Formats: sequence, C-alpha cells, structure tokens
Amino acid sequence: MAAPGNINGLGIILGSTDPEPLIDWYRAALEPLGARWEGHMLVVGQQAIIGFDRRDDVAEKAAEPGRHLVNIMVRDIRAAEKHFNSLGVTWVRPVEDTGGGWFFSTLLDPDGNYLQVLQGPGTP
Repeated sequence: MAAPGNINGLGIILGSTDPEPLIDWYRAALEPLGARWEGHMLVVGQQAIIGFDRRDDVAEKAAEPGRHLVNIMVRDIRAAEKHFNSLGVTWVRPVEDTGGGWFFSTLLDPDGNYLQVLQGPGTP
C-alpha cells in the first residue's frame, strides 16, 4: 500500500473513434471556465487532466454514459450554466440545488459521455 499523500494528480482519458470534435467541444466548454490546453491534454485543475485518445475498440457513442462520469468542480455554477447554455449543450440534469451547499448538474458531450459540473459548500 502506498504511503499517505503519495498520489499527486488525477487524469482521465476519453477514448473516441473521432477525438478531434470531442477535443474541440471540451476546449470550448472548459477553457472559458479556466481550463487550459497543454500539448495534447486539457488541464482542469492542479494536477488534474482530461486527455483524448483515438480508439478503434469503442463505439461512436457511449453505450452506458453513466458508467464513467467526468466531474468538474467550479466556483460559480450559475456562471458555468450560462456559458454551457450559450453552447447549446444537452442537459441530462439541469443545475440543481441538492442541499447542504451542493449544486449538481449533468450534460452530454458529443460522444454521449456524461460531464457533471458541481459546486460544493465553501468552494474557494
């Protein structure tokens, strides 16, 4: 077992039969919120990335979009909601106050994956 505090980052790779439109969508969706493109990945937080990979072993659309959820924490979910609406996203779960200072929402990316946008209590 690794020593406590040994993990220093987190990443997810989204496999796609056609990653270029997926990359374009994620950049348009997340760069205005503070993400930045570096090389071949989107940096979404301190030591947190979303990468993209061309795959021939996946379907064009996610068969079970709830199996893997990409979660993005934001400081101002209402500003993020306004931005996503300007892009014409498809909401699976519109922004909802779930109590205790938590706000959740879920939308679809072009490959049918779920992107959840959250704001928690005391979000800095």
